[in-house]
Amino acid sequence: MSGASRKFPVAVIGGGIVGMATAMALARRHQLSLVVVEAEPRVASHQTGNNSGVIHSGLYYKPGSLKATLCAEGREAMYAFCREHGVAFEQCGKVVVATEPRELPSLDELERRGRANGLVGMKRLGPEAVKEHEPHCTAIAGLYVPDTGIADYVAATRAMARVIEAHGGQVNLKTAVLGIRRADDEVVLQTSQGDIRCGGIINCAGLHSDRVARMAGVDPKVRIVPFRGEYYRLSDAACRLVKNLIYPVPDARFPFLGVHFTRMIRGGVEAGPNAVLSFARHGYRRTSFNLADSLSTASYGGFWRMARKYWRTGCGEFYRSMSKRMFLRSLQRLVPEVTLGDLEPGGAGVRAQAVAPTGALVDDFSIIRAERAVHVLNAPSPAATASIAIGQHIADLAARAFDLPTAALAQAV
Repeated sequence: MSGASRKFPVAVIGGGIVGMATAMALARRHQLSLVVVEAEPRVASHQTGNNSGVIHSGLYYKPGSLKATLCAEGREAMYAFCREHGVAFEQCGKVVVATEPRELPSLDELERRGRANGLVGMKRLGPEAVKEHEPHCTAIAGLYVPDTGIADYVAATRAMARVIEAHGGQVNLKTAVLGIRRADDEVVLQTSQGDIRCGGIINCAGLHSDRVARMAGVDPKVRIVPFRGEYYRLSDAACRLVKNLIYPVPDARFPFLGVHFTRMIRGGVEAGPNAVLSFARHGYRRTSFNLADSLSTASYGGFWRMARKYWRTGCGEFYRSMSKRMFLRSLQRLVPEVTLGDLEPGGAGVRAQAVAPTGALVDDFSIIRAERAVHVLNAPSPAATASIAIGQHIADLAARAFDLPTAALAQAV
């Protein structure tokens, strides 16, 4: 492997969209001949390649949070990147709807956050106005959010890889990181394809980010607990029931947005996801099980504190996972005409959710600096939307974390 014979100024661990956007920012701004290492045979194999493809507006996030700031910047950057590189996208807008009076205060709060986060053209809707946007949706109120869109994030990630390579970087696939050690003024990645020497590392390993941090000698203070999100697809005949995107008012206690309808950029409509505990970090099936991953969750006190607090909700999610009729009921709250026969098996994704020792679900992006390292420890939705802005943010952190001035950082070692 070519990476084993030379030293790179930076190694980015993880070939998802956040890792690739970070490598792209460094390659573009600092002209770095860096390396990205990815364990899978292709980029965007996990969270990036198994999400619903939504370009989020920034509606949900606490004003001033890293999520709110980077989502707003990243949304516009993603639209521009897709235009520049011929990646399929559409700024189609969405509606977020309240179906019960008890949801109206939460809808009010969403509207307040959206305006505080600078959303342009957002409108409050009454029942009839909701139907003007989504004729088959039944609601007592809603928000129309025109900044929301859909995109092909796998294609976007591949386009980022081309940019990296055009600037002298390389992307090493089928290269799993097995260990990390310090040696004098460099970091050595022990990989399945041999050792890679580098001046510093950026950990964008997603579902394995906490493990990579520990390999590097850093206590991440959180643990990744995987949650599987399961989808159905609407039958071709039922796709007429959804024009674009229909979302419920989310439960503010959780960093999940609830079961919703999403028109896909490549055609069709997806319905979901729910959020159930996964017994494997790559657990895309209900039967998926990995002993090491399960022990990691079961041995973590933070998980049990979370479970004690939210066990009723968790049981409900498992029931909905096992019962197609229960899943249907959640969908019918938004679009009553959907029937059991309209739901066809869809895919699934696994969310890398960081959980604190207190049992709290970490909501904001979590990015920490260490000696010759930057670790991205929590980057759930809207990370794909915000990826270009996140990458630029991490690139700035890396320049300081590696204790090198920009001019020196720009030179390949």
